[in-house]
Amino acid sequence: MSSDQPVTLAVIIGAHGVTGEVRLKVFAEDLSVHRQFNGGALTLKSVRGGPNGTIARFAEVADRNAAEALRGTELSVPRSALPPLGEGEYYHVDLLGLPAVSDEGEALGKVVAIDDFGAGDVIEIERPAAEGEKPKRFMVPMTPAAVPEWDAERLVVSAAFVE
Repeated sequence: MSSDQPVTLAVIIGAHGVTGEVRLKVFAEDLSVHRQFNGGALTLKSVRGGPNGTIARFAEVADRNAAEALRGTELSVPRSALPPLGEGEYYHVDLLGLPAVSDEGEALGKVVAIDDFGAGDVIEIERPAAEGEKPKRFMVPMTPAAVPEWDAERLVVSAAFVE
């Protein structure tokens, strides 16, 4: 993955109050380590927890109308702005689109989604569609038993977890 590819860390889901604050759905552990989003278009002034979502203030957003106009806007930073990963860690953006193969060498498809239902990440893999059919998907827990290895080129799934 290139270091300048944008990575979405949050999305604006609405306005909060009348002074230009916005409500966010956040996909990162800590937004406050970043100040610039979307190539410098938005400058984060403050961020805090709120009753329904994270509340943020951007220097460029002065009132509720401006905040409402940003609903649906994704907040991204360059991949190079993210902290380095430790052993066994990954960013979702690094796994999405990877070809998946079984540990026996069978091509399985590609990673199309990563979900967390509370017990850790689950990888969703889409198999190539047979002619005239819709592609089928299956899910695999992102655990060492199910996914013994992955890198920038592929994700390996233990055959016992292949559907």
